[in-house]
Amino acid sequence: MLDSSQSTERFLASVERRAFRMAQIATNSTDDALDIVQEAMLNLVKRYGARPEEDLKPLFYRILVNSIRDWYRRTRVRNRWRSWLQTIGKADDTEALASIESFPDPAGHNPEDQAIIDDSVAALGTALRTLPPRQQQAFLLRAWEGLSVRETAVAMRCSSGSVKTHYSRAVRTLRKLLEDHWP
Repeated sequence: MLDSSQSTERFLASVERRAFRMAQIATNSTDDALDIVQEAMLNLVKRYGARPEEDLKPLFYRILVNSIRDWYRRTRVRNRWRSWLQTIGKADDTEALASIESFPDPAGHNPEDQAIIDDSVAALGTALRTLPPRQQQAFLLRAWEGLSVRETAVAMRCSSGSVKTHYSRAVRTLRKLLEDHWP
């Protein structure tokens, strides 16, 4: 049991940042993304902690995708009944990062290059948020996580053909939206 818990812990440590970013892109909220990833990790450990490490990746992403889908449902219902409330914008993450950004880059990038990179990354984040949820999930699982078509289909609970269609549409849309940033 100790070996499986160590392998599960290793696996979770290896995917936590990417899973958080995936949830953050889907929800556009740091707090909700943290909750979703934490819930997905806890569910994986509770239900599948004894599984071999190679089985964990598709299982984890299925749980994560389902958690994101549940978040969309809850948010839709909540917004339907509370539409009269105005959403108070959360503090922009740029304020928290302002002091960090003033430090020199240890990699030695000059400010002009870094500004171009930052602009491109921001454009990518914005473009990803415009994708429909299924296309967004297919793209993130295939391109960022490196899951195979079959693993992505298992995680998304759909056919391999659907994964290919969602991924293809996402790539086509992203190419159009990001043509100024990436040739």
